[in-house]
Amino acid sequence: MPRFAANLSMMFTEVPFLDRFDAAAKAGFTAVEFLFPYDHPPQEVGERLKRNALTQALFNLPPGDWAAGEKGFAALPARFDDLRRSLDTALPYAQATGVKRVHLMAGIAERSDAKAVEAFYKSVAWAAEFFAPHGLDVVIEPINPRNVPGYFLNDFSFARDLIRELKIANLKLQFDIYHCQIIHGDVTMRLHEMLSIIGHIQIASIPSRHEPDGEELNYPFLFDELDRLGYSGFVGCEYNPRGKTTDGLAWFKPYAGQKP
Repeated sequence: MPRFAANLSMMFTEVPFLDRFDAAAKAGFTAVEFLFPYDHPPQEVGERLKRNALTQALFNLPPGDWAAGEKGFAALPARFDDLRRSLDTALPYAQATGVKRVHLMAGIAERSDAKAVEAFYKSVAWAAEFFAPHGLDVVIEPINPRNVPGYFLNDFSFARDLIRELKIANLKLQFDIYHCQIIHGDVTMRLHEMLSIIGHIQIASIPSRHEPDGEELNYPFLFDELDRLGYSGFVGCEYNPRGKTTDGLAWFKPYAGQKP
């Protein structure tokens, strides 16, 4: 049975961020993820997890000026110093939450730019090697150009090839089914092909990015397929609820309370 993690940046937004841990636990989640924790002290985030016996499945490394449209800087040659500082910023949060994987965002850049490709390889390797002694995986995620136009990492095959070429043990793929379906389609066969390098999975309905309870993909089939494949990682619920979060959790009831 998949282990689902509520995404607290998108779910339970009816309450302030720190109160979403309580709300997720009350709804039956035993794990959570979120985009960024950096507006709150690490100890406060860790305390909310501990209070609710929640496992932290994932969070993102600092992305730069998110409000100004920055989406990371791993592929930006001039921002390597920012990249290195972002790792130092994230580490106390990893230690306070006990998370085992962090997402490194690529940024807005052209993949046809050889300097951007070189910067991305360098940043990915640096981040993975920085976190390895701390027992953390670094995951990279292809993101579709409809949601984030101009995002450097917008191809699952490119991400796969990079991971296999670098051969760094703690470098993994973040496989967002929503993004994969929009970019490529053929989700099931790509899961089969890439399972050995997948470190985290995320879900949402396509095309609306709402609850995974209909539209283009048969999620009950995909959840069973993850079991058949032996996937033991987390499945992050990175979707925008249609209304109040708890009103849209009928899909989750069969899985509520599963052990992390």
